[in-house]
Amino acid sequence: MKKVYLTALGFALLCRLNARAQTRTDSIPFKKTDTSLYQPVIREPNAHDSSLYNARKLRIDEIDFVSSYYNQSGDHSAVRGGIGDEAVTDLANGLDLNLVWLNNKLNKNTLSIGFGFDYHSAASQAYVSATGASSKTGTRIYPSLDWTVENEKKGSSFGIGAYYSGEYNYQSLGADLHFSQKTADKNGEFSAKFQGYFDHVKLIYPSELIPNTTVTTTSTTTIVTSASGTVLSGGDGHHSRAAIPSSPRTTLTAAFSYSQMINKRLQIMFLGDVVTQQGYLSLPFHRVYFNTGKDTVEKLPSSRFKLPLGFRLNYFLGDNIIIRSYYRYYLDNWGIRSNTIGLEVPYKITPFFSVSPFYRYYDQTASKYFAPYEAHSPTDQYYSSNYEYSKFRSGFYGIGFRVAPPNGVFGWQGLHELEVRYGHYTQTTDLVSDVVSLSLGFK
Repeated sequence: MKKVYLTALGFALLCRLNARAQTRTDSIPFKKTDTSLYQPVIREPNAHDSSLYNARKLRIDEIDFVSSYYNQSGDHSAVRGGIGDEAVTDLANGLDLNLVWLNNKLNKNTLSIGFGFDYHSAASQAYVSATGASSKTGTRIYPSLDWTVENEKKGSSFGIGAYYSGEYNYQSLGADLHFSQKTADKNGEFSAKFQGYFDHVKLIYPSELIPNTTVTTTSTTTIVTSASGTVLSGGDGHHSRAAIPSSPRTTLTAAFSYSQMINKRLQIMFLGDVVTQQGYLSLPFHRVYFNTGKDTVEKLPSSRFKLPLGFRLNYFLGDNIIIRSYYRYYLDNWGIRSNTIGLEVPYKITPFFSVSPFYRYYDQTASKYFAPYEAHSPTDQYYSSNYEYSKFRSGFYGIGFRVAPPNGVFGWQGLHELEVRYGHYTQTTDLVSDVVSLSLGFK
């Protein structure tokens, strides 16, 4: 279910990113009100002046709430070896709290605290059991923490972040370091981010492919042990979930970008990532059927290298229209090559209301380890029938509506913006999905 989570929540987060990008200084006709009651005194900074104490006070800068609903249909379930129902629904909710204060050097500190929860239902998940009796539903939680210090005089920032994501069969811990530096004229900016994710995948196999076990009986208890020596059940004969073994997976990413204002209307950005993965990169409940009719568990290499390179171009076409374009080329050492082209055109109908139609095209080649149902040979070293690694093209299009009136949404001063977005996704493998999201920004 990790892929579904990224799809639904990632779309929802675009609401916040696009809303911020639309906001220009000339589109804010009112002074934003902070939740803090203090009124800072405007004067030259003096480190020995105690009257600046209030200016450093911790305050709530913004609270963001995002909720999204995702619905998917398809007929290439990886759990069933590349065939079967791929119906999925996912309800994701995220809350971000941004706290701001000034340190002794009058540098701006921002502490972002996030928490997310989603609930999903997947038809294919039921067929981890050969009879379709497994649970179709699951939940995920994903808290996050980020601290950034910004030196406006030097045009630089530095920060650290930590993340956690957990559901029954997958646990992930993450951390990052990030920094940025503006050019002397403040028209260019270089950014870098170094991330590490340290995951554990529970080895939940299809029911007919669970590794062999041995049974040891004493005068008082019966112990069921897997081939690896893990105790699966004790004297009461009940399965112990905590005893299911797991396998590690590590993902390290270095992300770089450089943005430049060419003139008052044109901005460009270059992006490049280097990603390495090590560990257990398969999923144990994904089946593969050989051309002999026999089934087994997906097997992929224990390492992967990814290199995405991208380019963004934003152009302000007059005062009311922004053209946002994006291109990305991707390659990895599993044989996948892909192209992504995106276009979004926010149009400001009034100073406080805008619409944003968008379209994204994507195509990719197949991984050398992919083959459809009953196409792999037992002599293959690696094998997967997960259509995520197949050759396909896709299109994603939709529209967003954003409202940011000067007196607050619905007259509520604290709710400074609201955005609703809808997107429809189609893939040449017959996968179809829809996602709708609601974003609320509080000040």
